[in-house]
Amino acid sequence: MKNRLLILIPILSLFASCSDDITGLNQDTKRPTTTTPEYLFTNAEHAMMDQVTSTSVNRNVFRLYVQQWAEVQYPQESQYDLTGRKIPDTHWAVYYRDVLRDFKESKDLLNKQKANFVGTPAQLVELNNKISIIDILSAYSYNVLVDTFGDIPYSEALNIADFPLPKYDDGLTIYKDLIAKLTTASKALDKSQGSFGDADLVYGGNTQKWAKFANTLRLRMAINLDDVDHAYASAQVLAALSDGVILTSADSAYLQYADLQPNTNPLYVDLVASGRFDFIPANTFVNKMNALVDPRRAKFFTEYPKDSGKYDGGKQGELNVYKDHSNFTETIKDEKYPGVLLTNSEVEFLLAEAVERGIAVGGTAESHYNAAITASMTDWGVAPADITTYLAQPTVAYATATGTWKQKIAEQSWIALYNRGFEAWTTYRRLDFPILLAPPVTFNDIKEVPKRYTYPGIEQTLNKTNYTAASGKIGGDTAVKKLFWDKF
Repeated sequence: MKNRLLILIPILSLFASCSDDITGLNQDTKRPTTTTPEYLFTNAEHAMMDQVTSTSVNRNVFRLYVQQWAEVQYPQESQYDLTGRKIPDTHWAVYYRDVLRDFKESKDLLNKQKANFVGTPAQLVELNNKISIIDILSAYSYNVLVDTFGDIPYSEALNIADFPLPKYDDGLTIYKDLIAKLTTASKALDKSQGSFGDADLVYGGNTQKWAKFANTLRLRMAINLDDVDHAYASAQVLAALSDGVILTSADSAYLQYADLQPNTNPLYVDLVASGRFDFIPANTFVNKMNALVDPRRAKFFTEYPKDSGKYDGGKQGELNVYKDHSNFTETIKDEKYPGVLLTNSEVEFLLAEAVERGIAVGGTAESHYNAAITASMTDWGVAPADITTYLAQPTVAYATATGTWKQKIAEQSWIALYNRGFEAWTTYRRLDFPILLAPPVTFNDIKEVPKRYTYPGIEQTLNKTNYTAASGKIGGDTAVKKLFWDKF
């Protein structure tokens, strides 16, 4: 009895000291119900960069479409099978659910702070800058979706309560609205003040750089529209250029990855950590660089194992033996290798194109073309003397290289956009060069390189009425239908 009392005393003391309120026991401390706008912004920015950087065949097959890369033992994605792994569904979900939705919720929280603001004038400016940057990156994300699918949900998107089944808006209308929003956001930024600071993984909150990014995106989108509406495109190109675009490597948009998963570069995950050997350089790409004796080959690829000093790629859309071809250098396999959204090299190619399209951006097509190649080679560590030699080759020099201005700019852009499959694909679709042939065997007997993704299967099931309308508008939901800006 004595022992039992000794046990009961501390138990009774414990109950006596406790509150009668036990509602706290229902709180899951590992699943918070509130967060900060900065956390949401960082998460969305990271997801956005991962999607454009990844080489997972479940997420991103654009390097395969532009034949910079080839597959080894499982070539179905290179054969244009989009549905086997539901690639459009993943691409769609990442941007709408993981990127745009988080950007929207971050902006909603910032607007609530603004409505109840108590702080210094400088803090209010910083808050407004954050909202503008979210608008810029939301525009970038919608631009990717339009350039992938065409018409997409936009005006009713992200509003599940009011529009659980959103309509599809016209792609051209979306494009012009995005350009207008980018213009407004760029001009609204107070470049003397900061924004997200370390929560911004691309520019560290630098508002001057975000303004240039917004203006550069306006420039790129306007060039896409030139074949649709030359007068509008010209005005937008010149306005963006006047407001200030990315013209130096220091202003290029990169995200520096970390050396520990899940914050490593997705390429490291797919090419190294996975232990798989699914990809090699494509012979289409390697052969072109071989013909031009391009000094970037040593930066992009390992030497051909059967012949030292030479480079060899695998066949697109066919079975390849991994060890019998050149591979990727350790550069892009590094955990911390940065992801990229925009570079000054890409801008110079766009300006060369603008000159040829009759837009008075200054300089000559040749000067911008040379500047673009130089910027690309400099970024990859090519020696200045080798750059000079390359530009002087008759096969490279703007005055003597083969083909029309479209072919010259597109082929060099294709090389400079190595490892940036999505933008290489966009340039290919706009300029129709380089000449890329479909592999011998393709899914659904597709005879050409896809011009768009088909809409996600889940849209066909859950949002059938709006999907059917969008599909009917373009004459059928197929991968070979050109987008509204792809006129020729």
